[in-house]
Amino acid sequence: MRKLILIVVLGLALGALFGQLMMSVPGYWLVRVGDTSVQTSFWFGLVILLTGFLVLHFALRVLMRLTRPVSRFKVWNSRTRNRNAMKRTVRGLVALAEGRWKKAEKSLVKAADDSSTPLVNYLSAALAAHYQGRFDQADTLLKRAHLSTEGADTAVGMMQAQLMLDRQQYEEALAILTRLDRQLPNHPQVLKQLKQAYLSVSDWDGLRRLMPRLGAQQLISKEERDQLEQRAYRELIVREAREGSDIEKVRGLWADMPDHLRGNIELIALYAEALVRGHQEPIAERLLRHSLKEHWDSRLVLRYGLLDVDAARQLVTAEKWLQERPNDPDLLLTLGRLALRNAYWGKAQEYFEASQRQRPSGVVCAELARLHANLGEHNKSQLFYRQSVELLDKSLPSLPQPREDKDVLAEKTPSHAKAKAAVFESGQADASADAADKKDDKAGKKDEKKSA
Repeated sequence: MRKLILIVVLGLALGALFGQLMMSVPGYWLVRVGDTSVQTSFWFGLVILLTGFLVLHFALRVLMRLTRPVSRFKVWNSRTRNRNAMKRTVRGLVALAEGRWKKAEKSLVKAADDSSTPLVNYLSAALAAHYQGRFDQADTLLKRAHLSTEGADTAVGMMQAQLMLDRQQYEEALAILTRLDRQLPNHPQVLKQLKQAYLSVSDWDGLRRLMPRLGAQQLISKEERDQLEQRAYRELIVREAREGSDIEKVRGLWADMPDHLRGNIELIALYAEALVRGHQEPIAERLLRHSLKEHWDSRLVLRYGLLDVDAARQLVTAEKWLQERPNDPDLLLTLGRLALRNAYWGKAQEYFEASQRQRPSGVVCAELARLHANLGEHNKSQLFYRQSVELLDKSLPSLPQPREDKDVLAEKTPSHAKAKAAVFESGQADASADAADKKDDKAGKKDEKKSA
C-alpha cells in the first residue's frame, strides 16, 4: 500500500513538473510540403515523433522474423528437443539411482544426442550397462563418451579405471591410473583409486610411497595410514628377507621407514631376522639391544639370546637387564642360552631352573633335558623330557584320541591299516627277540670273561 501511494505521488510530481516545463518552454513544429503545411506545439510534436519511432522499430522486427521462418523453426525445434532430452536424462539418472539399470541405460542413451551434456549421459549409461554385466556395451559407451566431449580424457579414464576395479581387472586399472597420475598429480579421486589398485595387486612398494601423498591431501585417516604403512613395510621386509638377494634393500627400507614405525615390535623382529639371514648379526644385536631399552618385549629378548655374536658381552648385557627384571622367565631363558654359549654349564642350569620356577615351559624343560643328557645325567634328562612332553601336550587342542582297548581300536581301524599294524607288530616282535638274543649273548660273554 505504501509503495502504491509513493508511486502515485511520484507520478503527480512528474506530471506537475512536465506541465510546468510545457508552460515555461513554449514552441511549435512547422512542417511544410509544397502548398501544404502542418503546425503543432513543440511538446505534442515530440510525443508524435517518439511514438512513430517505436512503431517503426516494432514493424522492422516483425519483418525480420518473417524473412527467416526456417531458421526460427530450427531454433524452436532444437530447444524443444533439448528440453525433452533433459527430461529423459533426469528420468535415466533417477532410474540409475534406484537400481533400475536397463531403464536407466535406455533413457540415457536415447537422450544423449540431443542433450547439452552428452558426456554425463554416456558415462552414466556405461555405469548402468556395467551393473547389468554387459561389459562390452559399457566399454562401447565409454568410447562414445570420449568422442562426445573434447577434454573428457580424465573423466572417462577414472570411470574406466573404477569399472575395471569392480571387474577385478586390477592390472589394467593400475595401468590407467598410473597414466592419469602422471597427467594429474595429487588428484584426490585418482589417489584413492590407486590405493585400492595397489592393495589389490599387492604392490606394497607403490602403496608405501603413496601413503604420504594421501596424508597430505587428507584422504586417509591416521589410523588407516598407520595400519597400511605397517602392513606394507612388513610385507616388503618379509619378501626381501625370504629372497635374501640383497640385504642393503632391507636396510634401505628400514631407513625410509617413518619414525613411529621403527618402534613397532613386529617390524623390529622381522628386520632383525632379515639381518641375521643376511649375515649382519652384529647390526641385529645393536638393533635388539637399543630397542629393548625403549620397548621391552619377550619376542625381542628371546631373539637376542639366539644371535651368534660376542656371547660374553651379550651375557653381561643380559645380566644387567636381570637386575631390573629379576623374575622375567623369558629373560632367564635367554640368560641360560647365553651361558651355554659361554660354556658356563652350571650357570645355564641355574638360569633354566629359575625360568622354569617362574613359568613352567616345555621349551625350558627341553633345554634342561638336553643339558643334563650332555652332562651324562640321563635320569634327570629323561625326567625333563617327560615334563616337556606333558607341557606341550597341554597346549595341544582337545581332539578325539584312540582308546587303549585293542578290540575297540581294531573295529575302527580299516583293513589295510590292520594289515600294516600286523606287519608293524610282527616287526616289533622280531626286533624284541633280536634285542633279547643280543642281551643273552652279551651276558654270556661277560660270564665267560668272569670265569676266565
